Amino acid sequence: MMRVLVIGASGTIGKAIVAELAERHEVITAGTKTGDVQVDICNLDSIRAMYAQVTNLDAVVIASGKVHFGKLEEMTPELYAKGLDNKLMGQVNIVMEGIKHLNDKGSFTLTSGILNRDPIVLGSSAAMVNGALDGFVKHAAIELPRGLRINIVSPTVITEAMAGYAPFFRGYKPVAAAEAALAYSKSVEGAQTGQVYIVG
Repeated sequence: MMRVLVIGASGTIGKAIVAELAERHEVITAGTKTGDVQVDICNLDSIRAMYAQVTNLDAVVIASGKVHFGKLEEMTPELYAKGLDNKLMGQVNIVMEGIKHLNDKGSFTLTSGILNRDPIVLGSSAAMVNGALDGFVKHAAIELPRGLRINIVSPTVITEAMAGYAPFFRGYKPVAAAEAALAYSKSVEGAQTGQVYIVG
């Protein structure tokens, strides 16, 4: 049994990850306002406080991150910064701080998404952030100490989210959150590192 921290546990994918992993492991949930521990992934002090509160971790899973969707000609540095500060650097900082706290041979699992490889209108920020995250994971895997591993899950649009996202993803085949959760399980419970797990 591993001790796994799931950040973004109250979200659509996060709930499915918790359901999948809780069958076999001790799962600690984290969110901005809910969960066993609260964390603001945009705030480094908050991330440090989270790790001070939750110790003896074997794995950290991040299913959290926000970006701004908007027309390219209307995007501004401030709007791009929303995704850069939250989804990108939020996850990167969780890894960088977590290196000091994870048990030997522990793992990080991050979340990107489909839009950097299959773009949609209004998705330039998401595409940029997803591509950066995929690249970060591939590189971090060759430098992490103490046998630590890192992977990233890159899902297509989630079935349970189609009520809000369907107009933007015409022609895309969605996947259920429970199917996406299997990729997180593969990362946490497997032995691979530096992988981008494409789901859908």
